[in-house]
Amino acid sequence: MQQNLTSQRRRSLLLAAGASLAAPLAAQAQTGGEDIVIGGSIPMTGVFAFAGVGINLGIGDYVKMVNDAGGIKGRKLRYVPEDTGYKVDVSVAAYKKLTSQNRINLYYGDSTGFSKTINPELDRNGNILMAGASFATELNDPKKYPNQFLVGPDYTEMFGILLKHIAKEKPGAKVAFVYSDSEFGRDPIEASEAMAKKLGLTVPIKLMTPAGSVDVSTEVIKLRRAAPDYTIFHGYILAPIPEFVTQGKQMGMTSKWMGTFWTMDSSTVMKMGPAGDGFMGVMPYRYYYDTSAPAPTLDRIRKLRPEYQSTAYLQGYLAAMLFVESAKRCLDAGKPLNGPNLKAALNSLKDFDTGGLIGVPITIRGNSIPVGRVYRADMKAQKMVPASDWIAL
Repeated sequence: MQQNLTSQRRRSLLLAAGASLAAPLAAQAQTGGEDIVIGGSIPMTGVFAFAGVGINLGIGDYVKMVNDAGGIKGRKLRYVPEDTGYKVDVSVAAYKKLTSQNRINLYYGDSTGFSKTINPELDRNGNILMAGASFATELNDPKKYPNQFLVGPDYTEMFGILLKHIAKEKPGAKVAFVYSDSEFGRDPIEASEAMAKKLGLTVPIKLMTPAGSVDVSTEVIKLRRAAPDYTIFHGYILAPIPEFVTQGKQMGMTSKWMGTFWTMDSSTVMKMGPAGDGFMGVMPYRYYYDTSAPAPTLDRIRKLRPEYQSTAYLQGYLAAMLFVESAKRCLDAGKPLNGPNLKAALNSLKDFDTGGLIGVPITIRGNSIPVGRVYRADMKAQKMVPASDWIAL
């Protein structure tokens, strides 16, 4: 019981930290109009808490900066998050609770499962633009998901960015796909194999393992036999990637090893230890410590938060930035804040400057931002360093 109380207290303190950084209550709204409310199903506890804590802080920080600068056309932002524990039913309940208590126009969802489940409700409601933690390829469909968007490339586009980099670095290379036996893991595999062929690459082997599996010795032997020049992991956070890399190197494999977004936080990659030196992956944003080019947005974040902030923090921060820009464009055009108007405003972004958070200006045509960069692990520096230019699809 005491443990439950402690856990609940920790959860409420973490959420309060993000929310307190957000705007004051609606009663304190300026005369320009009622608060613009961002709701959030945020996984502050459970298996995805490592990301939820960063996402919550990133959204809260951006909201605070906008409010400190006067809000949007005299209207304050208010951020109302609820912990979901990364459970779809809890997330749906949080959405229903928050939308019944607040007039919400912008919402952050915690998972692919939630995004798919809540979509009919979003369409019925008609007032909300939603983004979230998911990069599922299925969500990148403006007809089926007209009021949602992804805060970066979808999983198939992430593979596309890696494959374009590979095709340029080693034309005709052999590329292995290793992925988890999950919807998340299987998502980009079929389309990415077709893309590899178009780029003149071959896929000699595809290996599927349980997410977080421990014993991968049999799979490593199969991988070694296929002798790929590159191996792309997808659908995992960390395990079993370090086992694959360590055993593969011990067996004399010369493959270069790569990952996708949810593996690529600096702290995650650094847990691979010496075997992870040179590990590469796709990242839609600059890392917190990346000073390879001017990035005023990162300068502001570093000033506010002198300690390292995760890629999940940057994802939450950018989601809030795009929410706010969409709302601002609606208000500038004198249009009511609703799902279709907010999405149309988002899709009007052409060569939009994120302040260097993404290294090139972005244009959002559909439901994703199909741009990213390949970074490489430098274990001596304990940092991810750029391994390519920014690659747009």
